[in-house]
Amino acid sequence: MARKKFEELDLCDPFLFAAALEDEVICRLILEMILGRPIAKIRVHAEHTILYSSDFRSVRLDIYASDEVQVEYDIEMQNEDEHNLPKRSRYYQGEMDITSLKPGEDFKSLRPCFIIFICTFDPFGKGLYRYTFENKCLETELSLGDEVQKIFLNTKGIHTEGVSEELIYLLKYIENSTDTCAAEAKNAAIQKIHSRIKEMKKNRNLGVRYMQMEELLKKREQEGERRFGELALKLFETGREKEIIEAASNPKLRQALYREFGL
Repeated sequence: MARKKFEELDLCDPFLFAAALEDEVICRLILEMILGRPIAKIRVHAEHTILYSSDFRSVRLDIYASDEVQVEYDIEMQNEDEHNLPKRSRYYQGEMDITSLKPGEDFKSLRPCFIIFICTFDPFGKGLYRYTFENKCLETELSLGDEVQKIFLNTKGIHTEGVSEELIYLLKYIENSTDTCAAEAKNAAIQKIHSRIKEMKKNRNLGVRYMQMEELLKKREQEGERRFGELALKLFETGREKEIIEAASNPKLRQALYREFGL
């Protein structure tokens, strides 16, 4: 399927999402709608976005809030269900904690953190727009108090209970970032986000970077097809043709076979 032009991208596209959340105003507005509270000011660390990374399947951002209490936010746009989000969130929390605590500092210095996945699929199959997880005692429901919250948002939600109308419109807008959708929201924050994104789409430098990314992706796809073709031939020649189909759908097996045959 042909990729959209840069001017036609929706906010769920990893490239536009990364570019948009580098804008501290957009980032703050989105976080406020997700968390349901005002944030005085944020500072975005953009070195981990796809604009500078080789991982184009998803986007990861380290975003830090600067207000009365320093809070860390990690936001990821996820368009493919790789069935690993719970453990990925665990890994991200560990990584954030390691980088935020200086040698010799007391554990009390660990800042509150929010790990947020915005998914264009339902990650837990319950039809909710929002799934929020905290560590609690199984016996008493007592909160552990580690100040860690993991939030999984679902643009395909159907149950509106306990979710603000503002957040529902934001999730709709993420998948359909058009003038019509922004106008239907009748929400000042979403309209402000949309206005800034429209200006962003006029940025020639961003458009060039998007085309460069597209070229890189195309080259990688072609290289991947060539490499898998060589693997399939090797498997066929060694009487292991049954493994060809399994390797096509199993990345771990495919990598192991590439190593085995020196490809």
